[in-house]
Amino acid sequence: MTALAFDVLVVGSGAAGLTAAINLAPTLRVGVIAKGKLNEGATGWAQGGIAAVLEAGDSFEAHVRDTMIAGAGLNNLAIVEHVVGEAPAAIARLTELGVPFATENGGLHLTREGGHSHRRIVHVADATGWAVQQALEKAAAAHPNITLIPDMVAIDLITGRHAADFTTSGEVHGLYAFNRGTGRVDSLVARATVLATGGAGRTYLYSTAPRGATGDGIAMAWRAGCRISNMEFMQFHPTCLYNLEVKNFLITEAVRGEGGILKHPVTGHRFMPDYDERGELAPRDVVARAIDHEIKRDGLDYVHLDISHREPEFVKGHFPNIYEKLIGLGIDITSEPIPVVPAQHYTCGGVVVDIDGKTDAPGLYAAGEVTQSGLHGANRLASNSLLECLVFGEGAAKHILAHWDELHEPPAIRAWDESRVTDSDEEVVIQQCWGEIRRFMWNFVGIVRTTKRLERAKRRIDMLRLEVTEYYKHFRVTPDLIELRNLLEVADLIVRSALSRHESRGLHYTLDYPDMAAEAVDTVLVP
Repeated sequence: MTALAFDVLVVGSGAAGLTAAINLAPTLRVGVIAKGKLNEGATGWAQGGIAAVLEAGDSFEAHVRDTMIAGAGLNNLAIVEHVVGEAPAAIARLTELGVPFATENGGLHLTREGGHSHRRIVHVADATGWAVQQALEKAAAAHPNITLIPDMVAIDLITGRHAADFTTSGEVHGLYAFNRGTGRVDSLVARATVLATGGAGRTYLYSTAPRGATGDGIAMAWRAGCRISNMEFMQFHPTCLYNLEVKNFLITEAVRGEGGILKHPVTGHRFMPDYDERGELAPRDVVARAIDHEIKRDGLDYVHLDISHREPEFVKGHFPNIYEKLIGLGIDITSEPIPVVPAQHYTCGGVVVDIDGKTDAPGLYAAGEVTQSGLHGANRLASNSLLECLVFGEGAAKHILAHWDELHEPPAIRAWDESRVTDSDEEVVIQQCWGEIRRFMWNFVGIVRTTKRLERAKRRIDMLRLEVTEYYKHFRVTPDLIELRNLLEVADLIVRSALSRHESRGLHYTLDYPDMAAEAVDTVLVP
C-alpha cells in the first residue's frame, strides 16, 4: 500500500474542491483527488449559471428573499445572507481566472430563472459549469503546491481507530482510497481534509447527475460520526430530455427563463398556469410536481417544453449546446418542442456544516452539494449551487489557514488489510443490488411519497444491507462495490429522513401529510 502525505487533502475536483485548493495553495501543500477524470464531476455539467446581485434595481435582500421562499422557510437566514453577500466577489474572482461570462452592452449579460424576482444569473451561454471547471482546473494545475490525482476512489475517512496505536478519537487524518491504476488501496494522510464529493443523485433510476454521484462523501462522513441533515429533500429537475438513447441530458432552467412554455403533448394546452400563478417560472418543486401530475393523470411518457416561438437566432445564440445536442437527435428546438420529464437533479441535504464549512469531526471540512449548510432549505433556488461551492470552498480554506496551528499532525496509520479477502467471482451481485436500489428509490421515494411506499423502501434497504455487508467483508474492494456500499447508506439516510418528516414542505411531498407544519425544523440524523 502506498502512503501519500499532504498538508490538506481535498476530496473532489469540482468547483468546491478546486476553489478550496487554490485558496490553500499559497502556503500549504494540497492534494486533490478525483474518483475518475478531474472534470467528470457535477460542476462541468451545470448549464444555467451562477446567481449574483449585479443588476440595477436588484438587491441582496431580494436574492435572500427569493432563496428563502424557494426553501420553504427552512433555510438558515444567516447563511443565506452570507452566501448572497459574497456572490459578486465570487463572480469577480472567476472573471479574473478567465471565465468568459456572456456580456451585453459593456456589462455582464444576466438571465432569469425560476424563483428569481430579477435577472441575476451570469452565464457562459448554456455551458457555464464547463467554463468554470476549465478555469479552476487550469489554475490548480499551474500551482506548484497543488497535486491533482485522478482515478482515486475514496473508501473511508481515516480516524483514530485506524492509527497504529488505536484510539477512539474522531479526528480525521485523511482517507483510504482505491487506486484504479494499481488496483490497490492507498492511504492519503493530511492535517485537514475537505470533502467536496458532490451529491447522491445516482441513488435514483433517472438523474441528471454524473455517473459518480453516489453519495460517497455523505456516507463516509456518516460512518465517521458526523450528523447528516435534510436528506429527504431531493430536488427533481422538471425538464430532463426524454430520449431512449440519452438518459440524463438536462434542459436548463434558463430555457423557461427566456420564454419556454410547458404544454400537454396531445392537446397543446399550456398547463403551468393551472398549478401556479408564476407559471413556468415557479420554483422547481412546483413545476416538477405539475409535470409529474400531468404525466400520471393522462398516462403520458413526457410533456413538451416549447421555445420555438422565439426567433431562431435568439434560441441558437442563448442555447448553442442544447441546440447542437438535440439537432443530433433529430429535434430542432427552433421549430418544434422538446419532450421532457422530471429527473433527480440535486441533493439539498447532506453533511451538517457551519458557516466555515466545519463538520462535527475535527479536521474535517465539507463544501458544496455534499453538505447541508442551511443555504437551500427545503428546495434549492436555481443557480445557487455553483455559488455555494465557490463561497464555502473559499470559506473552508480560510478557516483552515486561520486555525492551522490547532490542527494535529496525523499519527502513524495502519495499512489497509487485504490479506483476508479475495477477488469476487460474482460481480453480478453488485449490479443486481445497484439496479434494485435505484428502481425502488425512484418508485417509492420519488416526487410524490406515501408512508407505505417509504416503509417498503426501508424493508428492501434493510435486506440489501445484510447482503452487501456480507459481500464487503469477504471480497477485495472494487470501485463498483465501494459505490454500492455508499449508495445503500445514502438511500437509508434518505428514507429515514423522509419517514421522520410528518408534513409536506418544499421537495418532500407526501400524500399522508399534505399540509406544511407551522414550524420549519431541520431533520437531523445522529450516528
